[in-house]
Amino acid sequence: MLAFPSSVKIFVAVQPVDMRKQFNGLWSAVAEQLKEDPRSGAVFAFINKDRTRLKMLYWDGTGVWVLAKRLEKGRFSWPVGTDKTKLPLAPEALALLIGGIELKHGSLKPWYER
Repeated sequence: MLAFPSSVKIFVAVQPVDMRKQFNGLWSAVAEQLKEDPRSGAVFAFINKDRTRLKMLYWDGTGVWVLAKRLEKGRFSWPVGTDKTKLPLAPEALALLIGGIELKHGSLKPWYER
């Protein structure tokens, strides 16, 4: 399981992005779409249109990390934000989201198995 300290801010992009984007493309999406500073030390999570792929961008102070996950079956439950661009999440909520927990109901998605 992927986990971040509680001091790390997490921002989830509500709108899907093109998963062909790598370091520079996601960096631009953080700055232009989300209106955040990519060097802030926050984790920025992006999803594709089909909600089957997830990418996260993280600046650790020395360089940029891009983390990716592709689901073999099923889809991520993706939250809807109030400002239509980003939604802040607690690190625990991101871990649940990535782990196959539907945040709305607090239950495992049918495709998730350990």
